[in-house]
Order: sequence, then structure tokens, then C-alpha cells
Amino acid sequence: MSKRARVRAPELQGRSWINTGGKELSLADFRGRTLVLDFWTFCCINCLHVLDELRELEEKHRDTVVIIGVHSPKFVHEADHRAVVDAVERYEVHHPVLDDPELATWKQYAVRAWPTLVVIDPEGYVVAQHAGEGHAHALARLVQELEEEHAAKGTLRRGDGPYVPPEPVASDLRFPGKVLALPGGTFLVSDSTRHQLVELAADGESVVRRIGGGGRGFGPDAFSEPQGLALLPDGRVIVADTVNHALRTYDPVSGVIETVAGTGRQWWQGSPTAGPAREVDLSSPWDVAWWADRVWIAMAGVHQLWTYDPATGTVEAAAGTTNEGLVDGPAAEAWFAQPSGLAADPAGGRLWVADSETSALRYVERDEATGGFAVRTAVGTGLFDFGHRDGAAGQALFQHPLGVTALPDGSVAVADTYNHALRRYDPASGEVSTLATDLREPSDAVLVGDDILVVESARHRLTRLRLPDEAVRVESVAHRTQRAATEVAPGALRLDIVFTAPTGQKLDTRYGPSTRLLVSATPPGLLADGAGAGTELSRDLVLADGVTEGVLHVSAMAASCDDDPLNEYPACHVHQQDWGVPVRVGADGVSRLGLVLAGLDDA
Repeated sequence: MSKRARVRAPELQGRSWINTGGKELSLADFRGRTLVLDFWTFCCINCLHVLDELRELEEKHRDTVVIIGVHSPKFVHEADHRAVVDAVERYEVHHPVLDDPELATWKQYAVRAWPTLVVIDPEGYVVAQHAGEGHAHALARLVQELEEEHAAKGTLRRGDGPYVPPEPVASDLRFPGKVLALPGGTFLVSDSTRHQLVELAADGESVVRRIGGGGRGFGPDAFSEPQGLALLPDGRVIVADTVNHALRTYDPVSGVIETVAGTGRQWWQGSPTAGPAREVDLSSPWDVAWWADRVWIAMAGVHQLWTYDPATGTVEAAAGTTNEGLVDGPAAEAWFAQPSGLAADPAGGRLWVADSETSALRYVERDEATGGFAVRTAVGTGLFDFGHRDGAAGQALFQHPLGVTALPDGSVAVADTYNHALRRYDPASGEVSTLATDLREPSDAVLVGDDILVVESARHRLTRLRLPDEAVRVESVAHRTQRAATEVAPGALRLDIVFTAPTGQKLDTRYGPSTRLLVSATPPGLLADGAGAGTELSRDLVLADGVTEGVLHVSAMAASCDDDPLNEYPACHVHQQDWGVPVRVGADGVSRLGLVLAGLDDA
């Protein structure tokens, strides 16, 4: 991350502040401190990764650095102030957050993607901006340089930050994620914010026992924001230990917790995607399901499905390319966008997937032609369309669903999280209906006889509902993401990915090109030329005649290594970012689109 020209930082504007004890803040309050603005939205798994990356920096430089979260929503639900307050607690954000539902500060800082980090020096000047995740090392170096520079100049001010923690709330569960029915009639719940599993009695309310020490960790008695749960044939429960990037097993009889997959480190591009399970990195596993004689993993962090085979002790990527979007077809070629819920149908023919960022219900099935697997979409159209609309599957809409539950009749219940609803898709009729509304961020459900037990995550409880014979009818609502489209000129469009290796690093070209660029579009007909993969970070695109709007999907990667001739074993770093850029074609539009992959210099 390299420094930029000295540009005065724009003022912070938004609806209100969170984690400040009710105090309104301005840039003047941070003079003398290094300020890191984290532009995020709570639906975004990459944003959640950055929150975790910032924890060490926040603790180490607590007296000289202030991190400010700028919450910039994608979905309509994320503009609800109460939902933002909940997310700040849910993900243990221990710094002030500016709630910016109108994207005022986002626009002032010319942000184009979630997440984006902006560094402001103690004198109030923007010195670096970076989109994406995985840059904790470079950010730590820049912060240290700024601390030394401004201590020498006398412009550094040490002291306590403006963070004021909220009052703790007593409850048996706190933002629970997933639920599993145990053979004895009790229920196991992932109590995500408290980093525990909780066994509840048959009433779904009384606590039988807590599993895990209750603090964030990665040990024999510790989890970190656990989510998905599934029963293995041998009676153990497999747990998606999400922020530990691992799969754990819990034996309800002995109480033993073991790590069966993952290293505790996050997977990055270029890392192995198959091998001994304890030696392969994972990335934010969000849900698990037993299907086709193995554990399937909703690998939300890399937009893929992986599998874990307990018989061989191995993992492998099973579906998805790591590119974010909605593309069906052979499993290895399909695109997902943060898959977060899994359920095997009773007949075993399909694995249902809640693909949250595309607001889609999808499934995996056997491909008879190849003998492998194929991915299909039942409901959903892509990254930017969402809402609450019942009816034919081709027209129906969800809003960021996190859970799916297979029903006995072959239909599927969908925890339609940001619509606060439980929905149903019937493959026989091709219709979507609403089963229940007024649920607060439902994230999973499990069948209990003729009832369904729903995880109301933001109400911190399980809610029992009778499965109705007839679905509830609601007024249809459709939305597109509120991010403004970029006006582009018809015809030729120059795409430039601006990448500057962080200070002290250089591009790693020892084994060939160290950069990659992948471009596609929705609809595909938006691009007459320029789609596909290549190694150059610039490309000439040609927009097709007659298509006036769409989305450019851009995925860029660059690898850099420490540039120190005295270091015999330099560390290497992969920088990757995916963009979905809404564009509108017009005569007054731009003919060049520039996207920043890493720290940008004055050029």
C-alpha cells in the first residue's frame, strides 16, 4: 500500500453514529491520530474478513490509531438503523461506526467496492486507499511509518479513542446462526456471537448445556463465530467454525471437540484446493450438510462449495470458480455468491443452496451426461436484483437468504433473512409463496413433526411455527441495489486495473505473469468483445450495440513478494478483488473505467 498525494480528507457525513455513547463525531475529533476508514456492509463476507484483519492492528496501536467503520448498505434491509446496530454487536465491532444509508461519505471518497480502506494521516490528509481484503501486513507497515513520522514532527497525539461499548444484554442466545435436531429430541444451536454451541431442550427454549468456553479462540474448548451444523452417520456433529476457517466435530455423548478440516488460516488464491483436510486452508465455511456420502461445505469466503470426506480425511473444491456471480452449468464452471445455507432433499437427488449475495435458491444435482455434478438455479437472477415477490419462480424474488430446509413433500423452506420471512419453493408447481412474515432475520429452520422451528437470529431465539396448508400472501416488492450506475460511452471502453505493490514489495514474476484479469457481463450480450481471462491488468472492451445497461463483472489478482535482498525467504502476498460495476450506456459517458486493486500513488 503506497502513499498518495496529500489530499485533504472530506468530512464524514451520515445518519448517526454507533459505539460512541451517543456522541456525534467529525474529522476534527481525530486530529493527531491516524484514521482508518473501513467502508463495509454487513452482508459482505469480504467485509467481515476485513473486520477480523483489523482486530490486531486496532489492539496494537490503540493509543495512536482510530478505526471508523462507514456502513454503506447494498440491500434495503441494511439501511435499517436497528439492523446496523445489531450487526455491529453481532460481529463484535469494537470501534465507532458511521451509519451512512444514503452513501454520502461513500460518494465523497469515490469508493467503488466493498470493502474499501482509506487511511488518513494525523494532519487530516488522505494518504492511501485500498479495495479488497488481505492487506493487514501492508496496512500495519503504513501505520507504523505514519506513527514514526508524526511523532518526529510533533503532530502525533496519543490517548484513548472514542469507542464506547454498548451495554451488555442478558439472554440465553445472542445472534444464533443455525439449528440441528439431535436424535434424542433436543436441539443444538450455534450461538455465534458468544462463540459457543448451545443444546436446548425439546421445548426449544430451556438450556441443557453450553459447549465451548464462550471466548473467541481456536482450541479444544473454543470456537469463533460458529455457524453450520450437520449430523454425521456416526452420531457426531460437524460444525462450520466460520471465523476459525475450520470444520470441527462435537460428540454429544463424550463432549469431545476435534478439528477435522482446516488449519485456522484463511484460504488465498494459489493455495491448494484439495488434499489432507487438516493441511488445507478453508475460507469462512458458513454451513454444512451430509449429501452424496460426504460433507458438503458452503464456503462463503470464496464463493464455492467444497466437500469433506471423513472416510479419507480429505477436502476438495467441488463447485464454483471463486468468481462471484450467478452462473449455472457443470459444477467446476459455476459461479456462486456467498453460499450460506445447505440442505439435502429427503430423496437425495438434490442439494439445495441458499446463495445469499445473489438472493437466489440454487441446487446441485448429478449430471447424468458426465457422471459429475451440475449447478442449477431455481429462483434468482443475479447480484443486483432482490425483493419480496411471490409467484412463478422466474419472477419471484428473495432478499439475502441464509438458510434452506428440505420439506417432506419435496418443496423447500427458505429463511429469507433480509425480508424477515419464511418462504417456500415448490419444484412441482414452480411457485414461490410466503409461509410467515415478521420474523427478525431468520437464518435457519428445522422440522419438528408438523411444525417448523425457525432461528430468529436478531430476536435471539427459536420460534415454533405451524406449517400452514395455504401460504401467506404479501404485496410484491422489487429492488435493485442502490449503488449508482457508471455512465459509459457506447463502443470502446478501456478497463484499467491500477495496482501498485505495497511499500517494500515487488511483483512476483519468477514463474511467469503475476497478474490475472477476468471479465464478464450481465447480460452477457453487454460485451461484444473483451470478455474472458488474461494476464494483463488493462483491457480494451467493446460494448455491444443496442444494450443500454448491465453489470460488468471484473476479477483481478496480483501477487507480490517482499523485496529485501537480505531476506532468504521472502513472504509473498496475493491481492485480489472482485467488482460488480453497474453501467449505463450514454453519449456523455466515460470511455475509461479505472479500478484500484492496491495502494495508489499520485499517478
